[in-house]
Amino acid sequence: MVWDEMVAVGRIARAHGNRGQVIVNLDTDFPDERFHPGAELFVRRGDRIERLRLTNVRFHRERPVVGIDGVDTIDGAEALAGLELRIPRDRLASLPAGAFYHHDLIGCRVETAGGTLVGVVRSVDTTAGGSHLVVQGTGGDVLIPLAADICTTVDAQGKRIVVDAPAGLLDLNA
Repeated sequence: MVWDEMVAVGRIARAHGNRGQVIVNLDTDFPDERFHPGAELFVRRGDRIERLRLTNVRFHRERPVVGIDGVDTIDGAEALAGLELRIPRDRLASLPAGAFYHHDLIGCRVETAGGTLVGVVRSVDTTAGGSHLVVQGTGGDVLIPLAADICTTVDAQGKRIVVDAPAGLLDLNA
């Protein structure tokens, strides 16, 4: 397995209780598919990739509290704090047309309908108000709402996004 070819689904926040459970901060829209007893997730420690098998899962305040096979003490759980949880790409669920995984948009070239380069997608941020592209432009980051009426063409395979931005949007962070 190659770490950089895997997809992040969460990060272990901290130990929970004294029986080796941990709380996970999610980085997936499919928590029930990723976090269930028997699920396999992977972490990297140093240059080693380790497989973790979940033994039990419950959700508290929309975050999973998980038990991990072989981790049964608070010390064992604390040693996992901060580690990113990943899965192989071939375990991702298929998405409907017009939907994209965030990692597929990172690295896409963003340009206007007229062909002017805006920049390259550095990340995708999601808030209660929706998702937006964080585009690294020549003058710094440009935030572009990930909305169909603004992002008129999204070609994740071709690594290209065409935007029809309202007047002034691209200049907000200049």
